[in-house]
Order: sequence, then structure tokens, then C-alpha cells
Amino acid sequence: MPLNDNVAPTAQETESAPRHKGSPEPSSQGPVEEISPVQDPHGTERIDVEAIHDELMGKWQEIRQTTRDMIEDPALHKDETASYQDQRKRVLEQLKILVDQGAVHRAYPEYVGGQENPGGNIAGFEELVAADPSLQIKAGVQWGLFGAAVHQLGSEEHHRAWLPDIMSLKTPGAFAMTEIGHGSDVASVGTTATFDPDTDEFVIHTPFKAAWKDYLGNAAQDGVAAVVFAQLITRGVNHGVHAFYVPIRDEEGYNLPGVSSEDDGRKGGLNGIDNGRLAFDHVRIPRFNLLNRYGQVSEDGTYTSPIDSPGRRFFTTLGTLVQGRVSLDGSSVNAAKIGLSIAIRYAYERRQFSSGGDSEATLMSYQLHRRRLLPLLARTYAQAFAHHDLLETFDGVFSGREDTPENRAELETLAAALKPMSTWNALETLQVCREACGGSGYLTKNRFTSLYQDLDVYATFEGDNHILLQLVAKRLLGDYSKEFAGLDFGTITKYVSSRAEDLAVNRTGLRRAAQIIQDTGGSKKSAQALKDPKIQRDLLGDRVHTLISEAADALRPARKMRPEVATKLFNSQQVKLIDAARSHAELLQWEAMTEAVGTMEGKTAEVMTSLRDLFGLTLIEQNLGWYISYGLVSTQRGRVLGEYINRLLDKIEPYSLQLVEAFGYKQAHLRAEISSGIEAVRQADAEEYYRKLRASSDAPIDEKTLKKMNRGKSNKGSARKKR
Repeated sequence: MPLNDNVAPTAQETESAPRHKGSPEPSSQGPVEEISPVQDPHGTERIDVEAIHDELMGKWQEIRQTTRDMIEDPALHKDETASYQDQRKRVLEQLKILVDQGAVHRAYPEYVGGQENPGGNIAGFEELVAADPSLQIKAGVQWGLFGAAVHQLGSEEHHRAWLPDIMSLKTPGAFAMTEIGHGSDVASVGTTATFDPDTDEFVIHTPFKAAWKDYLGNAAQDGVAAVVFAQLITRGVNHGVHAFYVPIRDEEGYNLPGVSSEDDGRKGGLNGIDNGRLAFDHVRIPRFNLLNRYGQVSEDGTYTSPIDSPGRRFFTTLGTLVQGRVSLDGSSVNAAKIGLSIAIRYAYERRQFSSGGDSEATLMSYQLHRRRLLPLLARTYAQAFAHHDLLETFDGVFSGREDTPENRAELETLAAALKPMSTWNALETLQVCREACGGSGYLTKNRFTSLYQDLDVYATFEGDNHILLQLVAKRLLGDYSKEFAGLDFGTITKYVSSRAEDLAVNRTGLRRAAQIIQDTGGSKKSAQALKDPKIQRDLLGDRVHTLISEAADALRPARKMRPEVATKLFNSQQVKLIDAARSHAELLQWEAMTEAVGTMEGKTAEVMTSLRDLFGLTLIEQNLGWYISYGLVSTQRGRVLGEYINRLLDKIEPYSLQLVEAFGYKQAHLRAEISSGIEAVRQADAEEYYRKLRASSDAPIDEKTLKKMNRGKSNKGSARKKR
């Protein structure tokens, strides 16, 4: 596959095409014409772009490429000019194309026509974001939430009864978990499912308005069934949240008796999805419709479960649905890649202000432009490598090869750590890239604004980012407690109350790094020390450990407090815990990138190491005040850090086009006019115009030149008079 296959929009999409009053907006659909790719302005030696590309594509490269080939079809692209009602119709038709292409069955059991390839399924799904995020998310609702809930929470009987029609799209469905009154707090949902032994049925009921299920894809119009999460009540006992398969509409699309629905209407993005609300007024379903992998009710109403603890049962149930967070992590990384591919290509073609010669300077020749884009490129690379670790962990658990309670807990923590970072990074990257492209970036045809609007909600669905990081922090606190379980209280207290350099440096071996940082004389040696990956790793790791240990020390009295007082104490440490969780996720990304760089050789390894260093040192720079205040970085080192980062930018910049080329996106995936090469054509046309004008006798004289000439004549006249 050629990695530099760049094409331009059709003539009707370019500004050279005549437009008249009343003409429709240029369409983003249809074929595109070939145009010359962006040329490397440096004539830089080639790094091994193919090797980097293979590393970025990961274990399921073939499936990813198959999906990328499929979504070159304009029928799968977003129509930016359509009303939200027409976008919904279009996306539903696009789902049918996915079914026809066999792109939706990979995760399901072989006995219903699947391939039992959970990792490959997610890998292919993530690539759909390049076609249309609404397509990706509606496909995720249908097969990654609704279908996955039946698959992961139901029995083989449920699979055979419902999965074939879910896979074929004969049964579009909703995933009815979130309620108006309880978003991330799923354990407190108000919907009830009460067992009636006289009829062998569950009665699904919405007791008040805040218990309406809301924000549900397929709920407003397309869904004919839903997996509903409700409090299971039998024999007067509430056994907590369980999932139920509930039909909601008939074949004509009308609500079934007792089912109410409302349309959420136009949203800030993802308008190809029919989000809506559902409520149930004593709707009866057969006992069979309880998805009973983790809880069963017999004919007489007796409840049994293979997991005795209600709390562990609840978290195990939710853990089976972690694939949504995994896929959002990967698709967000892909969205950032798309934004950077467009903005960096444009930065080598768009010229602005004189560079002292005949040509104006490219945007990327300016230091500030490099400072804006290249750290985001480094961060996106790090997140891409970290995502592969997450996806392979997911596949190991969900394939059954490595499905242990410990591995499931690790998977949930890893997903909760990485999904917030990549979704936030995608939004920041798209915004910075938009600004870096000026007014061109604000045009819908150049993708940034549309992608930003569609991805905005990624930060709050499948778990609000801050809530997810709080889960990570609690896990870190638990690990910290286990680590010191064998020590007496006095030893622990002394340990955690000492200064940070004693706290973490002595324990992790960072003392050597801290002494180097504090004692080095010259700025050159100061900068060189920061290139040491061990020092980078120790500094990043020490921040995590210090924040967690300080919070743990502050929270220690909570064990003996009343619940309401303990909650208040925990709240006092919440910001610090979130900072610790973020730093933990960043450390994971740095480690993943370091491991990937270790597989490369020669110039490629050198450039990728610089990119890794840029990521790591930018993280340290962002928290420089913290590092200096704890004595882990000297003020001298702090002063030279920014200049060293600028030197890294200069080393990386000549390879930045190759680094985005390694993402492997064609113009059919980017579909931005400014990434097509057309800007280079415009700039060359302007340069040729001025060259001919200067060579002609028609060129006007610049006012400054004229005044200079007149001053010269005046000075000569004055000299003659003096003589």
C-alpha cells in the first residue's frame, strides 16, 4: 500500500469552480482526482516509514487495512450538508453496507456465524471514525453495546435466539443503561425489574421521571429492542442491577404497549445517530429475557448467582462491557492522527510573510508552529502505542486465553486510564490543528470543526473522563495499601510524611538522578542528562507515587470515621488523586512508546527516540513547578528544559511529513481540501505570477522603493550644489 497516495477534490469542490448565488454548498461526496503529494522541502533522508506504519497498525494490521479500504467508498462518508434527519437515514443505510461487507461479525461466537476475534473486531471498528464518527458510534451501539450485552451477559440460548438478527440488522437495538438522574452512577439506577412468579415474568417499570433512560442511540426511531439495566427484585429482595432483553417497537415502528419514547433531537455532534429516551410502564417480559450469566431467577422466584458478593457481581457485569472504552481510546487516537495529517501537510504548503528571498516562508518554518503541532504528534504516537497494549490485553481476556479476575481488573484499570487521555488529546489536537490552519481550518470541508463536534461527547460517554480517572486513582490507592501492608503504622507514617525527594527518591533509586540534576554544572550537560530514558521514567514515575502516597497518608484516618465524614475527607483529596491518575496514564504511554522505539534501528530509531524524548520532556515541562518545588529538578535544569525541547523540535521537524505519512491515511480518508496538495498549486501559481510580473515592464514600483529612489536623487542634487 503506498503511504503517500494523495488526491485532490473534484473540480466542483475547489475554489476555482465558478459559484453563483443560490448554488448548493460543495459536496464532500464522490470521486477524487489525483494530485501531486506534498514534497519534502528538506530533501531529508528517508526513515523506515513502512516499519513505523506496521508498528502503528499493530497486531490486527490486515483487518485495519481491510476497513480502511472499505471506507474509501463515498457512500460511507459523512454528508456535511444534510439535515440531522437525513443524516440518520444515511447512517442507517451505511450500517447495512457494513453488514453486506461482513464487517460486524468478528466478535461473536462461531455457532452464530461469528469469528470469535474480539481484538480484531475492535481494531476494525476503530477505523470507521475516518469515514463518519456517527457511523462508528451507531455501529458501536448496535454491535458493540446492544449485541455485546446479549453476547457477554447472556447464555448460549440467548445467543442463538437473538444474535443472528442483531448481526444482520434485522433487530436494531438500544443499550438502555444511562438514566437522566444517574449517569455514571449505574448502581443507583431507578428502573426496576420485579419478578412475578404467578406469570413467570419480569415487570419492567420506570417509577419517576429521573429514571427515564436517556441519550440512547437507536432509541428515538430505529430500535425495535433494548437491553435494559434495572434493579432486579424478587421475593421482596433487591439483588442489584441486571440486564434484560426488552422489545420496544413493533414491525411498523410503533411503540409497544407500556413503552414511551422521546427524541433527543439535534445534538452538538453525532447527528447521524437517533438518540432518545425510553420509559416503561409495567412492561412484562418472559423470565427467559433476563440475561443470566451472573444472576438467575427460578420459576418460584429464587435468586442464585455464581458471584456471592453483590458489589463484585455488579462490577463484573459492567466489566464485560469495557470494550466501549477500549474502542473509544483507539478511535480517538485515529481522529488525532487525521487532524495532524491534515495540519502538518498544510503547514509545508501554506506560505506566509517574507523569508528574505523571493519566496514566502512555509508555516512549518516558524518555531512557534512547530511548538504547537509537534508535541501533539509525539503525544499521539505515544497514545497509539499504548492503545495496542490495551487492545491486546482486551483480546487476551475476552478471547478466554487470559481471562482471570486479576487480568479483568487490570484491563478495566488500563481502559479507565487511557480513554480519558486519548479523548481529551483528540479534542485538543483538533482545536490546535484548526487554529494552525487559520481560516481554512474553520471551513467544514477541511474536517476539523466537524470532527471536533462529533468527538466532543467522547469525553463523557462510556464513562465521564474524570469519573474514570477516579477509578484509576482508587486502584492506585489499593495497590499502595497492599505494598505497605506488612509494615507497622509508625514506619509507614514516617515514610509518607518525609519530603518527596526522600519519599520517592530513596525508594525508586531516583537519588542518583536527582543528584545529577542538582549537581551538573553546564547547561549542555544538564540537557544531556534529561535524554537518559531512565531519568525520564523515574521522574514520571515519582510524580505518580508521590501524589498517591500523600493522598493515602491524608486519607488514612478515614477508616475510623463515620461514612459522611470519610466522604468529605476523600473529597478533599480528589484533585490530587485525579492528577495522580493522569500522571499514571502518561507514564504508561511513555513506557509503551519506549518499548516500540526499542524495536527500531538506525536513523528510524534515532528520530523516534527524539519523538519519545519530546513526549516525555513536554510532560515534565508541564509540571515543572511541581518538580522544582519537590527538589527533583533543579532551577538550572528547569531553565534549560524549554531550550532543549526547542532543539528537539528542530531535529524532528525535517521528518514530520514522513511521521504523518506513517499513519497511512490516503486523501480518501482525510478528505480535506487543504491536505490534497491544492495549496501547493495555489502557491506555485502566485509565485509564477509575481515572477512574470517582476520580469515585465508593467510591474508597479513599490512606494518604499520610490521614496528611496527620490531620496537618492535629492542627495545627489545636494552634493552638486555644494560643489
